[in-house]
Amino acid sequence: MASRTLVSEWRLPGTVEEVVDVLGDAEALTDWWGDVYLSVETLEDGDEKGVGRVVAFHSRGKLPYTLRWRGEVISVQDDGWTIRARGDLEGQGVWTFAQEGDVAVARYVWTVDVERPWMRIMAPILWPVFIANHRWAMARGEEGLRHELVRRRNG
Repeated sequence: MASRTLVSEWRLPGTVEEVVDVLGDAEALTDWWGDVYLSVETLEDGDEKGVGRVVAFHSRGKLPYTLRWRGEVISVQDDGWTIRARGDLEGQGVWTFAQEGDVAVARYVWTVDVERPWMRIMAPILWPVFIANHRWAMARGEEGLRHELVRRRNG
């Protein structure tokens, strides 16, 4: 099965530093992106930049199934980081960040394939549904991040 590339872009009031602080705290995802992240556990810390950090995720979308996968930080750049996904999802996710005036732009490029047997069998027919599910999950993330940025600013 061929992987799919899904692109999400969030334009958020605030600074890149604020956005990176929130997104970089993986274990807090359940607090502000709890509609999607059911549990998050750091398995390995990685080096001083975070390369080698491994996090176990139990996540869901709008559809009635959950996914278990691990994300490993494989590189950290000045403008973001790249993770490798393994488990029910296999692929790579790249977060990049840019400041445009008073707006922080967070862009996520998710090149992914499904690995659960039933999903692999059904993927040729269900990719549009899987993509819609991903878009729902990312919309919950953008909404949750907006609220979390306000909450952190207000202390």
